[in-house]
Amino acid sequence: MSVQHKADLPGRIDRVQTAEDTSKQRLRLWLRILKVSRRVEGEVRERLRSEFATTLPRFDVLAALDREADGLRMSELSGVLKVSNGNVTGIVDRLVTDGLIVRSAVAGDRRAMVVRLTGKGREEFARLSRIHEDWIDELLGAVNGEQAERLTKQLGKIADYLDYSGGHRS
Repeated sequence: MSVQHKADLPGRIDRVQTAEDTSKQRLRLWLRILKVSRRVEGEVRERLRSEFATTLPRFDVLAALDREADGLRMSELSGVLKVSNGNVTGIVDRLVTDGLIVRSAVAGDRRAMVVRLTGKGREEFARLSRIHEDWIDELLGAVNGEQAERLTKQLGKIADYLDYSGGHRS
């Protein structure tokens, strides 16, 4: 049995959508994006914790370093992750202790450190990232490939708009 919306009924005359209607629709969209994002993130966090005794921030650090074979300065890593240096330092310390990353001094700058994945870290991240992709595929299973591509493009337009406008109207 399919649900029929008023807009789908024969003979219905659609009224012109006002700026206020558009504003309300955008607000509903934002709330839905938040709800879905939080639910997916919560599920991923729980699975990482229960199945691998790890955290999403650790996974995120490994992912950022996996994309940068030469490693990243701690300040660059903080910037990529959009968190403070203090937040990254504790995670990096534990990943070093676990043998997943190494820290080395930057030539010519005694205060700067570069972190990069070890071989063990690359192997661990490769294993986790395959499983993570499977989880995301499962969690977003209500969306087919074409829909995912279309949504990705639409969200990309929003990101581009925000990058261009700085999030402010002119």
